[in-house]
Amino acid sequence: MAAGEAKIDPRPIGMFDSGVGGLTVLHECLVSHPHEDFIYLGDTGRFPYGPRSIEELRSFAWQIASHLLSLDVKLLVVACNSATAAALTFLQEQLEASIIGAVHPEAEAAVQTTRNRKVGVLATEATVSSGSYERALLNLDAGLETFSQACPQLASMIQSGDVSSPEMVEAVKDYAAPLKDAGVDTVILGCTHYPLVTPMLQRVFGRDVTLVNSAREIAREVGEVLGRKGIGNDTAREGRYSFLCTGDEKSFVEVGARFLQMPFENVEHVEISELEKIEVG
Repeated sequence: MAAGEAKIDPRPIGMFDSGVGGLTVLHECLVSHPHEDFIYLGDTGRFPYGPRSIEELRSFAWQIASHLLSLDVKLLVVACNSATAAALTFLQEQLEASIIGAVHPEAEAAVQTTRNRKVGVLATEATVSSGSYERALLNLDAGLETFSQACPQLASMIQSGDVSSPEMVEAVKDYAAPLKDAGVDTVILGCTHYPLVTPMLQRVFGRDVTLVNSAREIAREVGEVLGRKGIGNDTAREGRYSFLCTGDEKSFVEVGARFLQMPFENVEHVEISELEKIEVG
C-alpha cells in the first residue's frame, strides 16, 4: 500500500436487536454511512427482551453475536438497549471483535446536553434493573442526578404498530410523569423502539426537555470506530443491506418498513434452534 493511501475494509457491519426497534439505528447508519454494507438480525422470535432475565439476555446476545461474527462482519453493533445492559461487557471481554453498544453513546450525549444535571431515562424493565445507565452517567459526571423509569408495555405497543392510540397517549403520560416531577431537562430514550413516538414524548415533556436518541448517537460512534480503526469501506460506492430474523419474515417486513423508512427486502429466516446450539463462552 502506498504511503498515505487509505485502507479499505469491504466487510459488512453486523447489527442486532430484539425486534424491529433497532431498525431506527440502522436507518441512521444508512444515512450517515451510505457506502457501508450492513447485516441486521432481528430476534423477533424471542421478542420482547425487556421482561427477561440477565442470564437469558446474555445467552441470546452471545448466540446472535457469534452468528453474525461467523458471517465475517468487521464491526458489531448491539442496537438493543436491554441486550447492551445485560451483555455488552461480557461480549467485549469474550470476543475478539469491535463491539458497540447502545448505552454509552447516549450517556455521553446526555452529559454534554444537560444544563441542570438532572437526567431521566425511559427504558425497559431489564435495562432499568441493570443500572447500566446510572453507572455510565455517573462515571462521566459523578454530580449528576439520575432518574430511571421502566416502561413495561411501550416497546410491545410500538412493535405492534401502535404509535398514536389513546392507550399510547396515556401510557406515555404515565411513564413520563415521574421524570417531569423530578425536573429533568434531558431524557434518554433507552429503547430503540421509542424514537417512533418522539413527537408524542416531546409534546408531553415540552420543548425545554431534550430527548437523546440512541440511533443518532450509535451512528456517530460507528463512524468514530470506523475512522479510528481504519476499517471503512470505499466512500465512492453505494452500500447494501440485508436482514435476518428469527420470527415470521412477512410480519418482520410489514412492521419493520415503518421503522426503516427505506426499501425493505432480502430477509432470511434464522432458526432459533440453530442459534441455541451455540454454546455460551
